[in-house]
Amino acid sequence: MGSIGFPELLLILFLVLLIFGGKRLPEMARGLGAGIRDFKRALHEHTQGE
Repeated sequence: MGSIGFPELLLILFLVLLIFGGKRLPEMARGLGAGIRDFKRALHEHTQGE
Protein backbone atom coordinates (compact mmCIF):
# COMPACT_ATOMS: atom_id res chain seq x y z
CA MET A 1 0.00 0.00 0.00
CA GLY A 2 1.19 3.49 -0.82
CA SER A 3 0.87 6.59 1.22
CA ILE A 4 -1.83 9.21 0.79
CA GLY A 5 -0.78 11.86 -1.71
CA PHE A 6 -2.02 15.32 -2.56
CA PRO A 7 -4.73 14.20 -5.04
CA GLU A 8 -6.18 11.84 -2.46
CA LEU A 9 -6.26 14.59 0.17
CA LEU A 10 -8.10 16.88 -2.25
CA LEU A 11 -10.65 14.15 -2.94
CA ILE A 12 -11.19 13.56 0.78
CA LEU A 13 -11.61 17.31 1.39
CA PHE A 14 -14.12 17.53 -1.47
CA LEU A 15 -16.13 14.62 -0.07
CA VAL A 16 -16.16 16.15 3.42
CA LEU A 17 -17.43 19.43 1.95
CA LEU A 18 -20.18 17.57 0.11
CA ILE A 19 -21.25 15.59 3.16
CA PHE A 20 -21.12 18.27 5.86
CA GLY A 21 -21.42 21.50 3.90
CA GLY A 22 -19.39 24.68 4.18
CA LYS A 23 -21.07 26.02 7.32
CA ARG A 24 -20.19 23.12 9.62
CA LEU A 25 -16.64 22.63 8.34
CA PRO A 26 -14.96 25.43 10.39
CA GLU A 27 -16.72 24.20 13.53
CA MET A 28 -15.52 20.65 12.90
CA ALA A 29 -11.96 21.86 12.20
CA ARG A 30 -11.91 23.78 15.50
CA GLY A 31 -13.10 20.70 17.36
CA LEU A 32 -10.49 18.52 15.67
CA GLY A 33 -7.74 21.04 16.46
CA ALA A 34 -8.80 21.24 20.09
CA GLY A 35 -8.83 17.45 20.35
CA ILE A 36 -5.34 17.16 18.88
CA ARG A 37 -4.07 19.93 21.17
CA ASP A 38 -5.54 18.21 24.25
CA PHE A 39 -4.04 14.88 23.19
CA LYS A 40 -0.58 16.42 22.75
CA ARG A 41 -0.86 18.19 26.11
CA ALA A 42 -1.86 14.97 27.88
CA LEU A 43 0.95 13.06 26.16
CA HIS A 44 3.46 15.73 27.21
CA GLU A 45 2.21 15.68 30.81
CA HIS A 46 2.43 11.89 30.87
CA THR A 47 6.05 11.87 29.65
CA GLN A 48 7.02 14.61 32.15
CA GLY A 49 5.57 12.58 35.03
CA GLU A 50 7.79 9.56 34.45
